[in-house]
Amino acid sequence: MGTPDFIREIRATAGHQLLLLPGVSVVVFDDQGRVLLGRRADTGGWSVIGGIPEPGEQPADTAVREVYEETAVRCEAERIVLVQAMRKPVTYPNGDVCQFMDITIRCRAVGGTARVNDEESLEVGWFSVDALPELEEYAVFRIKQALGDEPTWFEPVTSL
Repeated sequence: MGTPDFIREIRATAGHQLLLLPGVSVVVFDDQGRVLLGRRADTGGWSVIGGIPEPGEQPADTAVREVYEETAVRCEAERIVLVQAMRKPVTYPNGDVCQFMDITIRCRAVGGTARVNDEESLEVGWFSVDALPELEEYAVFRIKQALGDEPTWFEPVTSL
């Protein structure tokens, strides 16, 4: 789907200035313990699946929707892995600047066959967690956090 329509409408008046946006990252495991990754069309790099919630959409619904839209895999949300404000803004090729408040959700695949299902991905596939392609540090951290059953991870408090 790319940029949601409501973000396009905001950008029409806000221009390229920094927007703080919610984001949902999804770590999907299959029955063999492999993780689902997509190679992003915008950066060419591999990453966990993710996207922006629609207004009023619950984070778990966003996770399930984004995984299906991008990979044709059906999944069920299991738990929130972490909540984290990304430290650095992202500047997209068109000049738009965003900073995301990420909610990472662990999901379990329940159907479908992994394939490129929209224009956001160049490739998608299942990877053993000990044979991952090159990933950004944040994606590796989210996968590691999703492997365990610890409580939701939060960035340590740095000020009062």
